[in-house]
Amino acid sequence: MPIYMDRHDVSETVTAENVAQLHQADLKIQDKYKCRGLTYWFDEKRKTAFCLIEAPNKEAIKKMHDHAHGEVPHKIIEVDSKIVESFLGRIEDPVNAQNTKLNIINDPAFRVIMVLKSSSYIDRLEANQFNLFAQKFHNSVLKSLKHFKGSIVKCDSNYYLVSFKSVSNAVSCILKIQSNFKYVTPKFDLKNRKIKIALSAGVPVSDEKKLFEEAIVLATRMCDIVNAQLIISNEVKVLYESENRNLIIDHKLIKALNPAEESFLIKLMNYVEQVWNASSFNVHNFSSGLGYSKSQFYRKLMKLTGMSPNNFIREFRLHKALELLHKQNRNISEIAYESGFNSPAYFSKCFMEKYGILPSKFIQQHKN
Repeated sequence: MPIYMDRHDVSETVTAENVAQLHQADLKIQDKYKCRGLTYWFDEKRKTAFCLIEAPNKEAIKKMHDHAHGEVPHKIIEVDSKIVESFLGRIEDPVNAQNTKLNIINDPAFRVIMVLKSSSYIDRLEANQFNLFAQKFHNSVLKSLKHFKGSIVKCDSNYYLVSFKSVSNAVSCILKIQSNFKYVTPKFDLKNRKIKIALSAGVPVSDEKKLFEEAIVLATRMCDIVNAQLIISNEVKVLYESENRNLIIDHKLIKALNPAEESFLIKLMNYVEQVWNASSFNVHNFSSGLGYSKSQFYRKLMKLTGMSPNNFIREFRLHKALELLHKQNRNISEIAYESGFNSPAYFSKCFMEKYGILPSKFIQQHKN
C-alpha cells in the first residue's frame, strides 16, 4: 500500500499534547478506513503537524481524520518511506522517554536543506585520477556531515542533497566543506575544480507535489545561478542570526540573499524554465517577458548572476545541452535545436568556447 504524508496548519492554542490526543483518535478508527498511522511530527513554534500514513488513497486519509476529530489535512502527498527517513530521521514514533500513557511528540519537521555541486563531468581528469579525487572529496564531505549532523538524502561524485535539523550546524558545515576542499584537490587542478553550496529551509509538505520540493528547488537554483560559492536563503540567514545572537553572516564568505533577490531569482527561473529552449526566446524579449525595463533587468541580473542577459541565456542553454549530451540518446543537431540554438554549427562553436571540447568529441569520450 502507498505511504502518504499530510500537512495540518493548526491554531495558536494547539499544544503537543493536543496533537498526541488527535493522533490517538486516528489510531482507534484507522482500521475502518484501511489506514495505518506510522508516526507524526509537530512544530509548536510554527504550528504545523505532519502525519505519515499508510493508506489505499488520499481520500481514505481525509475520511479517517474527519471521522476521528474533524481536523482534515490541508495537503497530502505520496512519499517514499526511505526518503522520508533520510530527511527526517525516522518513520515511526520516537521512544516514549517519559514513559507516560500518552506519547507526546514535539518534534518539528522543519529542516535546512543543503545542495552541493562540484565541477561538472566536463572538467574531470583521467579516470583513475578522477576516482582518487572523488574518493578523497567524498570522504572529506562525509566527515564534515557526520560532525555537523547532516543526513545525506542523495549523493554522487558531483552532487549532494543533505538535510539538517540545526541551521547553525548547516552553516558551519558548508564553511568547513569549502575550507577542506583545497586540501583534497590537486594544486594543478584548483582552477578547474569548483564547488558551490546552497542552503535553504522549509517543511516536507508545501504547495508542491514532492517532499521538501520548495526548499530543494530554491537551493538548487541558488547553486546553479547565483554568482557566489556559498549561498544561503534569507530565511536561513535570519534563523542563523537569531540562534547566534553574537554572530552575523560574514558576507565575504557567504552570499545571503535578501528577500528582493530571492523573489527575483524565483521569478527569473520560473520564466526561464518555461521558455529557455524556444528559438524565439532572446535578449530582446527576456526583460519584457518578466515585466522589467531593459536597464532595470540588466542591473538585477548582473548583480545576482554576474552575467549579462545574452550570456545568461547562452550559459543556461549550454548547461542544458550538456545534460542532454551526457544522456547520449540524441545526435548533435537534435540537441542543438532542442536547446534553443538556431544552428548546429553555432551550437558547436559556443560549446567549444565554453568547455574547450567539441560536442561530437565529448560524445565519443563518454560513450561508456
